[in-house]
Amino acid sequence: MAHATEELVDFDEALERYDPVLGFEVHVELNTATKMFSDAPNVFGDVPNTNVTPVDLGLPGVLPVVNKKAVEYSIKIGLALNCQIAEYCRFARKNYFYPDTPKNFQTSQYDEPIAFDGYLDLELPDGEIFRVEIERAHMEEDAGKLTHMGSTGRIQGAQSSLVDYNRAGVPLVEIVTKPITGAGKRAPELAKAYVAAIREIVKNLDVSDAKMERGNVRCDVNISLMPKGTTKFGTRSETKNVNSLRAVEHAMRFEIERHAAVLDAGNLVVQETRHWHEDTRTTTSGRPKSDADDYRYFPEPDLVPIVTTREWVEELRAQLPEPPAERRKRLQADWGYADAEFRDVVNAGFMDAIEETIAAGATPAVARKWWMGEISRLAKNADVEPLELGVTPATIIELNQLIEAKKINDKIARQVLEYAVAGEGTPTEIVEKRSLAVVNDDSALGAAIDDAMASMPDVVAKIKDGKVQAIGALIGPVMKATRGQADAGRVREIVLEKLGVEG
Repeated sequence: MAHATEELVDFDEALERYDPVLGFEVHVELNTATKMFSDAPNVFGDVPNTNVTPVDLGLPGVLPVVNKKAVEYSIKIGLALNCQIAEYCRFARKNYFYPDTPKNFQTSQYDEPIAFDGYLDLELPDGEIFRVEIERAHMEEDAGKLTHMGSTGRIQGAQSSLVDYNRAGVPLVEIVTKPITGAGKRAPELAKAYVAAIREIVKNLDVSDAKMERGNVRCDVNISLMPKGTTKFGTRSETKNVNSLRAVEHAMRFEIERHAAVLDAGNLVVQETRHWHEDTRTTTSGRPKSDADDYRYFPEPDLVPIVTTREWVEELRAQLPEPPAERRKRLQADWGYADAEFRDVVNAGFMDAIEETIAAGATPAVARKWWMGEISRLAKNADVEPLELGVTPATIIELNQLIEAKKINDKIARQVLEYAVAGEGTPTEIVEKRSLAVVNDDSALGAAIDDAMASMPDVVAKIKDGKVQAIGALIGPVMKATRGQADAGRVREIVLEKLGVEG
C-alpha cells in the first residue's frame, strides 16, 4: 500500500533551526511462566486463543490476582535503571475501548508506579556518555494481538480483523523517560542506543526474552521541535510500537524532518500517534494523541496495593547480575583491546561470542581476528547474521591449532571455515577429507621451487644480489603449483638454501 508523501526538510538543515526534544516509552514483556493477573500460560507462538482464562477475557464474576514474580522482575528492572522503588504502589484502570482489550480497560499504574526517578548512562558508538533521566517504570498488562485480513496486513483497507487474546494479560513493564534535550544531530543514534541499552539490561537480568521481532521489547518514539534559542517545548508526535533498533533510529530521523517541514510552512504540528512503515521508512498519521485525563484513570478496586519492604528490595538487589556497562569495562581490560577495537566488537554484536571463544581457550587476539574478520565476511556474503552461521568456539580454536601446528595456513583456514559452515564436519575432518594439509615435503616443494626459479631468472638474480625480499615473487607460482598448500616459510628457506644466500 502506498503512503501519502510527507513534506520533509533535510535533516542537517532542520537542526540548524530547531532543537529536538525526545522521549521514549519502552514496553518490556516479562518472561514469567504465567500472566500478570491470571494463571494462563505466558507462551509465545501457541495456537491463537488457547492461553486464555476468564480473567484475561474480562468475563463477569472473576477477580485478578497479582503475579508476584512479575512484581519482583519489575523491581529488578527499576533497580537496574537506578530508580527509587516505591514502598507502596497501586494498580489503576486505564479506560479505553479497542477490540484487543477485552475488559475495555487496561490494568496499569498511573500516579503510583513501582519505580521512579532513575537514570541510564548511554555510551554512544564513539564513546561519548549521554545520561537519560528515567521518569518511571510501571507495571501493566499487554493487550491482545490483531491480525488485519487484507493484502497489506494493515488496518487501512482490511476486509476484516482477527484477534488473538493469548497476549492479553502478559506482564509488561513500561519505562518512560523524562524529556531529553541536548541531543541535537545525535538524536537518531541516541534513540537507537537507548533502546539497545534497555534491551541489553532486561536480557542481562533474564526477566525478558528481549526479542524485538517478537514484540518482547517495543518502543514508542516521541519527538517535538523548538526553534533555536527558545525553551518552550513544541507539540509532540508519538510513533507507536517500533520494534527494531534500526527502525527506532530511522523513525526519529524521519519525524524530525517532517516536523521541521510543518513548522517551516507556518503550520502547527498535530499531537497524534503515528504508524511506522519499514518498507518506506516513513510514518503515517494514526489518531489524535490522548492525554491522561482522557483515559479516566482510577484505582483498581479488585487489587490490593503492593507494599515493598526494604529487606525484600535489598534481597532482589543482591540477585542482580553484573551491570552490562561494568561488564564491558572489565572485558576490555581483560582482553587488552584498544578503545576503538572494543567499540567495533560491541557495535558488531560479538562481545558474547568472543567472550565464549576466549573462555573455551582462544586468545583475545585470535577470537577477535576470526569473529571480526572471516566470520563477518561469510555472514555478509550469505546475507545472514553472523551468529546464524553456527560457528562455535571449538571450531575457531581447532582452526587456530591447525595453523599453529603448521598443518594449514591462513588462506586454507579460511576455506576450511567455509566448509565447516556448510556442514562438512570439524576443521580436522575437512582438512583430511579434502587433502588440504600444507605441503611440507621438501621434495615436492623443491620441484615446484625449481620450476618457479627456472621461469623467473631475473628474480633469482636479484636474490643472489642480496635482495632477499624478491623471494615473494617466487612464492606465488609455488603456491599455485601446490594449490595454495605450500608452507610459505619453508619455501623461503629452501630458496635461500638452493641459492646459498643468507636470509
